[in-house]
Amino acid sequence: MKELKLMKGNEAFAEGTIRAGADAYFGYPITPQSEVLEYLMAVRPYETTGMVVLQAESEIAAINMVYGGASCGKRVLTSSSSPGISLKQEGISYLAGAELPCIILNVVRGGPGLGTIQPSQSDYFQSVKGGGHGDYKCIVLAPSSVQEMYDFPKLGFELAFKYRNPVLILSDGIIGQMMEKVYLDEPTPRWSEEEVIKNSPWATTGKVVDRERNIITSLILEASIQEKHVIKLYEKYKVIEENEIRYETFQCEDAEYLFVAYGSSARICQKAVQILREKGIKAGLLRPITLLPYPKKAINDLSKQIKSIVVVEMSMGQMVEDVMLAVECKIPVNHYGRTGGVIPSPKEVADFMMQKIKGE
Repeated sequence: MKELKLMKGNEAFAEGTIRAGADAYFGYPITPQSEVLEYLMAVRPYETTGMVVLQAESEIAAINMVYGGASCGKRVLTSSSSPGISLKQEGISYLAGAELPCIILNVVRGGPGLGTIQPSQSDYFQSVKGGGHGDYKCIVLAPSSVQEMYDFPKLGFELAFKYRNPVLILSDGIIGQMMEKVYLDEPTPRWSEEEVIKNSPWATTGKVVDRERNIITSLILEASIQEKHVIKLYEKYKVIEENEIRYETFQCEDAEYLFVAYGSSARICQKAVQILREKGIKAGLLRPITLLPYPKKAINDLSKQIKSIVVVEMSMGQMVEDVMLAVECKIPVNHYGRTGGVIPSPKEVADFMMQKIKGE
């Protein structure tokens, strides 16, 4: 039977990692995600599941500890907020280059620079276009509820180990800090050493039986071999795109106008759709759940029945470019955004859509 609790988003994520069978968490405090580390320290999962929780001396140290744990085939993760994720970018590139599975949570705050501790969605480019160096991609999941903050660690580990790839969970300060009801399922046990060897035959387990030793590295000095490695990575990314696109729609069956938004902005847009429907305007919403791979075909298919799109983001406009590419510029795509930690209201969003409709 599932347990029902009232939890903050960051706390739900932390509990989700424990129940997903995580082996270790390595982090460093930064607002607005510090509750992840605080919750794990408070509940002391090492005493119940054996999960290690360690506050590193820096964000850079934390991501390199993740590299070490992932190299051993362990289910490991870290979390931070925008400036801290920037510090982790080199390590994330190393993880992707070495094909190591892990989870990275970004509870986004306003920037650039130290910016503000208020919520934002201005890390989209960093997340989906590759914030570190080299040709690599992370799988990117965008939760829009506290329940998904709890659910996505389990999904994240499944995807990370299925494809040997880092999974980035792109949240924001609204979802991290707000409280909602969460259904908690039965815990997934941590893998035994035998299961690690079985599930991660590539790992450096220290136990070499009837095989060559495994070497984990992202360093390839021969240019032709490095090229083959990158091409292999991109073949993997193509498979991920073919199989792992996730999105949801709201009142799109007869929609003539469409919102596209992710995370907390999607929740705002859902209410805006209701406001517009009450005024006789057939509005709908498409919410990408995977930002990478991106649901461009779903958006393109909807573009054949609708007149225009409004992309809503808490930024100056980043995802809007991917929506324009998805519709191949065949219909108008407008952007409505607030930045600096300012949260738009459903009425603001609905009014903007109405203005654009009148302009058309």
